[in-house]
Amino acid sequence: MKEKVYAFLETIPKGKVVTYGQIGEYLGNKHLARVVGNILNHNPDEVKYPCYKVVDSKGNLSKHFAFGGIEAQKVKLEKDGILVCDYKVDLKKYKMEINVENP
Repeated sequence: MKEKVYAFLETIPKGKVVTYGQIGEYLGNKHLARVVGNILNHNPDEVKYPCYKVVDSKGNLSKHFAFGGIEAQKVKLEKDGILVCDYKVDLKKYKMEINVENP
């Protein structure tokens, strides 16, 4: 499952985010959000696998972002062109749509 999560991260384009639940749904069960979060917390390569592009179901950044905390995640998202307000992103504007039928 780890490999699928990391491979999915590589498909997120610049300027887009996904939620933990979206990745879980991509894996076959949207209730795997916590499992996805745990996998991301052990990300071996933040450059190759851009986990900073993953937010919660309300668009909130992670207080426990593995590579420098919430402020570091904010900076990385802003460098990607994503507006972050109060450590939250507008999912209507920035959420990547995924096709779980044909991943």
